[in-house]
Amino acid sequence: MSAHDTAAPVDTPFFTRGVMLLCAVMVTGIGFGLYRMLFSLAAVTNLNDQYPLGLWIGIDVASGVALAAGGFTTGALVYIFNREQFHAIIRPALLTAMFGYTFVAIGLLFDLGRWYNVWHPVIPFMWQGNSVLFEVGICVVIYLNVLYIEFVPIVTERFIGRVNLPGFLARLNDPVDLALRFMDYFLGKIMFLFIIAGVVLSCLHQSSLGTLMVIAPYKMHPLYFSYLSPLFFLLSAMSVGFPMVIFESMLAARSFGRKPEMQVLTPLARYVPWLLGIYIALKIGDMLYRGTYVYLFENTLPVGMFWLEFGLLTVLPFFLFLSPDVRRSPGWLFTAALMYICGVILNRSTVFFIAYQPVYGENAYIPAVGEFALTIGLIAALMLVYRIFVTLFPVLPLKEAEHGGH
Repeated sequence: MSAHDTAAPVDTPFFTRGVMLLCAVMVTGIGFGLYRMLFSLAAVTNLNDQYPLGLWIGIDVASGVALAAGGFTTGALVYIFNREQFHAIIRPALLTAMFGYTFVAIGLLFDLGRWYNVWHPVIPFMWQGNSVLFEVGICVVIYLNVLYIEFVPIVTERFIGRVNLPGFLARLNDPVDLALRFMDYFLGKIMFLFIIAGVVLSCLHQSSLGTLMVIAPYKMHPLYFSYLSPLFFLLSAMSVGFPMVIFESMLAARSFGRKPEMQVLTPLARYVPWLLGIYIALKIGDMLYRGTYVYLFENTLPVGMFWLEFGLLTVLPFFLFLSPDVRRSPGWLFTAALMYICGVILNRSTVFFIAYQPVYGENAYIPAVGEFALTIGLIAALMLVYRIFVTLFPVLPLKEAEHGGH
């Protein structure tokens, strides 16, 4: 039975104590964001000319883009490599990726000095083809549109045969229903093009994010500078795609009082060591080839972060995912996925504002309270919008009792 046959809106009360807490956190964070919009970056952040890339770039943008990779990795697995047994996780992965990229774009608005010019990259005569950031920006814009197009069939499924407009709008019920049926049929015929486009676009901008610091070899700690950074960023994003799907699926199951889909997540976890192993092997090989292993025992913050994000939160999860017992255990599988997710977040953060050491920097960059507040507020907002969408649309699979235990 496919996900199309078994997915349904979640039937649980929306407003809970947890939701109210998320609302409070979101409002607080957005308040700091609005204050920044009105009174500039300097009013809320500790960014300066020596440290132009801080917490918002490291987490809201670079980490957010990486953690949204579950959309394209799962899409490639199901639709390109034809692994139909994982169809049940396609919709949650797509929704997570769609909102992940949406909130990356929103987070970038707060980080841009002239945020009101964010529309410039979509105007051809304003393009700057020599800029890595332009390539990242244009790919993210296009991929975001691709993700929303991929979500349209879920919307049409929800409303086909159920269009019931009130009052004088009732005369539009049949035309709207016909339009929904046409979109569903038409997109069903060409959806493979958007799936392929999504995979290609993701690979392009995931790797390009790693190119940003290649132009600053004398400002980066040797453990984090490499001309292979674009490849490292791409491989780490591909590796975290499935752990992010596992994390999101298990978190949603707990939030909505469901059993985790272990019959799908356990087989999915078997792919993680292959992807993660390639990343680890290349990372260690690059370190040995360039001789940067000599810095491993320095008493500095970048070295400490390397041991934490790579040694503890990357290599250890690799061995955990290798274990069949870990893959079959909901608790251990969730722990392994969460560890590597934290490893990727710490890696991106270290690259952009910890391992980065400007020549003329007088003081170390420490994120301000407003930076943390906005980041946490955006995460809370993402969780709230996710809950709204799974309540309205058929994204998550039905509970076992609702479809006969199949």
